[in-house]
Amino acid sequence: MKRILIVSQYFDPEVFKVNDIAYHLAEQGYKVDVLAGIPNYPKGKFFDGYGIFKRRCETKNGVRIYRCFQTPRGKASGVLLALNYLSFAFFASIVALFWCMTRKYDAVFVHETSPITQGIPAVLFKRIKRIPMYFWVLDLWPESLEAAGGIHNKHILGFFTALTRHIYKHSDKILISSNGFRKSIVEKGDFDDKIVYFPNWGEDVFTKAGTYKLPPLPDGFKIVFAGNIGAAQDFPSIMEAAKILKGETDIHWVIAGDGREKAWVERFVEENQLQNQVHLLGRMPIEAMPPLFASADALLVALKDEPIFALTLPAKVQAYMTSGRPIIAMLNGEGADIVTRVQCGFAVKSGDYTSLAETVLKCSRLSKEELKRFGANGREFFMKNFRKEICLANLIKILG
Repeated sequence: MKRILIVSQYFDPEVFKVNDIAYHLAEQGYKVDVLAGIPNYPKGKFFDGYGIFKRRCETKNGVRIYRCFQTPRGKASGVLLALNYLSFAFFASIVALFWCMTRKYDAVFVHETSPITQGIPAVLFKRIKRIPMYFWVLDLWPESLEAAGGIHNKHILGFFTALTRHIYKHSDKILISSNGFRKSIVEKGDFDDKIVYFPNWGEDVFTKAGTYKLPPLPDGFKIVFAGNIGAAQDFPSIMEAAKILKGETDIHWVIAGDGREKAWVERFVEENQLQNQVHLLGRMPIEAMPPLFASADALLVALKDEPIFALTLPAKVQAYMTSGRPIIAMLNGEGADIVTRVQCGFAVKSGDYTSLAETVLKCSRLSKEELKRFGANGREFFMKNFRKEICLANLIKILG
């Protein structure tokens, strides 16, 4: 029986793909331990029932979970977020050193959405215990730190470039969720032979009809955005497109989610009198997504015009594909390419709100049969490439 250690700052009840990985490996007969932080994402405070002295060790679905101390991320301001990242890396490294003396593993797997510092305790295991390390890259550093975090200090970026290179160097396999990540990784060293494509998948809940009762939605053509309302999602451009289409009273922008830019969006809507066109539903549970997607005439995904985002295939694209609805993408690079290649919707350049408005208007005038054809193309591609069963079976092969 293989023993796998998973290092991830985030874990159930936080909603991340690493949950699926851990539970699937346990189902397949692996003995799985998870070294995680105290759950506090995305609200920034410890979840109910968890804390410094609460539920630091537990077992779920055959997976043993140890939650080392970390400071909560708060409202994700610079200082609190940095403390959140660094405190996990520090205390997880202490636990790693102790476990190196008391536990045996056959491999260590790192779930690397931000921050890259999650890799530090895993490298300790790798070097001391001389076991294989698998590093799943879901976010590029230091590019993400600069683009999404607004950090431009060359010394800070230089430090994280060196740290990233160090972690890649000690990884036996570097799994990438987007083929666009390859260029950034090989620029940091001779790592091309280590790279394996391992994409995101759609959650099980997205492939099921669901019974969640939605709030009343407007009649007309509904373009739905679901997810984080943050700087990366370029809501200024989305709102400018909505403003252009203000006179098209049959077009409605339905936004489900929360984030740092939500208050700005609310002010923009009020100042530009878009209350009849833009509808903010707030944060909704994942169970609400299937009926919400089904209610849409088109689904919107957008990222800012930043080089790092052109390398990314947003996980939202896979989720949207499950719905059988056309996708409207305001993206550059891999995300736009796949929407165009699969013919599951329309793509415009990042930040091009004029083209976004024109595309939404064009889409609103298509027949239901034409919209259905775009959506069907996306769902067919998803079923062949992004189903959870397919991706996780491939992971078992990668782990060997």
